[in-house]
Amino acid sequence: MARILITSALPYINGIKHLGNLVGSQLPADLYARYMRGRGHEVMFICATDEHGTPAELAAAKTGEAVDAYCARMHEVQADLARGFRLSFDHYGRSSSARNRALTQHFAGKLAENGFIEEHSEKQVYSIADGRFLPDRYIEGTCPNCGYERARGDQCENCTKQLDPTDLINPRSAISGSTDLEVRETKHLYLRQSLLKDEIDTWIDGQSDWPILTTSIAKKWLHDGDGLQDRGITRDLHWGVPVKKGDAEWPGMEGKVFYVWFDAPIEYIGATAEWADATGKSDKDWERWWRSDKGAEDVRYVQFMGKDNVPFHTLSFPATIMGSREPWKLVDYIKSFNYLNYDGGQFSTSQGRGVFMDQALSILPPDYWRWWLLSHAPESSDSEFTWENFQASVNKDLADVLGNFVSRITKFCRSKYGEVVPEGGETGERAAALVVELETRVRAYETHMEAMEVRKAAAELRAIWAAGNEYLQSAAPWTVVKTEPERAAAMVRLSLNLVRLYAVLSEPFIPDAAAMMLEAMGTADRSWPGDVAAALETLPAGHAFTTPDNLFRKITDEEREDWEKRFSGIRS
Repeated sequence: MARILITSALPYINGIKHLGNLVGSQLPADLYARYMRGRGHEVMFICATDEHGTPAELAAAKTGEAVDAYCARMHEVQADLARGFRLSFDHYGRSSSARNRALTQHFAGKLAENGFIEEHSEKQVYSIADGRFLPDRYIEGTCPNCGYERARGDQCENCTKQLDPTDLINPRSAISGSTDLEVRETKHLYLRQSLLKDEIDTWIDGQSDWPILTTSIAKKWLHDGDGLQDRGITRDLHWGVPVKKGDAEWPGMEGKVFYVWFDAPIEYIGATAEWADATGKSDKDWERWWRSDKGAEDVRYVQFMGKDNVPFHTLSFPATIMGSREPWKLVDYIKSFNYLNYDGGQFSTSQGRGVFMDQALSILPPDYWRWWLLSHAPESSDSEFTWENFQASVNKDLADVLGNFVSRITKFCRSKYGEVVPEGGETGERAAALVVELETRVRAYETHMEAMEVRKAAAELRAIWAAGNEYLQSAAPWTVVKTEPERAAAMVRLSLNLVRLYAVLSEPFIPDAAAMMLEAMGTADRSWPGDVAAALETLPAGHAFTTPDNLFRKITDEEREDWEKRFSGIRS
């Protein structure tokens, strides 16, 4: 049994996330966590709301709430939506927690002690109209690299190039739109990432199994232009982790906070400590996941994130860990995703474009969304959500293939043999061929899931469902029963065991439907099919079951047309 630590990129606190955010980190992380638990491994699956920085301040100002009250409320909203999508976090924490505050200050102190923090007197953009210094991401302008007109002062989300506000062409305040900006002097702390460049480069070179998307972005930041640059880790804000060296004050840094990119990844550790607090565990229980001197040497750590988060997780967070010179766990594998686009454009939280998590759950259950998003995950390239494709996938994959199989066999058995698994004779050559095919496909499914090849795993799972349908159609027990009732009964017994097998295999993708299938089959046996032939004998003759309602209903053309209209505009 392996020990697997899984973290998903932290969603910002400022509003409800759209489906592109969901499929870019949290949902595939949940898929992997569920699969690994199903295989019997010990899993710690961690996420949290990212609550610091100007986005939270501005969002709270719009609602008239104090920023801490706003964050507390939105954390509950996001946690509830995570539950709605059946995201199986072991803990869903908050970056504003006392644990994260203490850990962030601890890391800063260690970095300073080891010579990796340097104080800079620098000039930053101050907005006359807004009466405040503007954080990098709240200065917008044209990217000098690719010409994108809404590049932020820290990074262009179009080409991912790291920027400084002064690099932007025609800069303006993202808060007010004012171009009445001036540069003023202030002091800040910088993480001396450049001193750790060779260590980071060697470490990345050692990750031969990382996705090309992950390593290409990391290498680009390391080697393009002037290479890895030192990075500011403090800001002139009120809301955030106060700048301290551990428990000690930091002279000259009074009134400043750590920059959100610095404290947010540390919350992966903080949230694991929060889990320990919430469950009555001790420090040693969370440290065994994070410190190699406390038992984490055998942990496999996997991160999930969108491609825009890759630079911070391949460079800056590792620099924080390495620079502490303490035995903290470094990530073993980073699964990164491209973007999911929406019906000819882009999903966008800031512009309110696309389907958001609350809207999705208001019209259909979570399994419908989970299946489509995962089976169309933007792995090797960007992918696009269209209502036509969504309807077709739900209707064909879920309703016509899986749902139809479960409905046909349970209803047929009830009509001919009652709601018990029937006795019978030999199943015949078709069944033997089916077992051989399923043995091959289940092993391929395992390979794809362990490699985190999400779309390939979904395709293999659908093929496993289809194999049962094809068997049932060709075996035709409804015809055979007229002349050979015992042989037909054997076909039915095999097919009812297929329902249980499908539940076990499908649980990572569609957990609600999987639970319904197991309940209908009258079993809690979730044992993984190490041997498919043996798995198809799990439910013996005489075992009682119930005939479930349809697992999935079809989406009508009228519904699709209505949703296309409803979600074509900007979310208010």
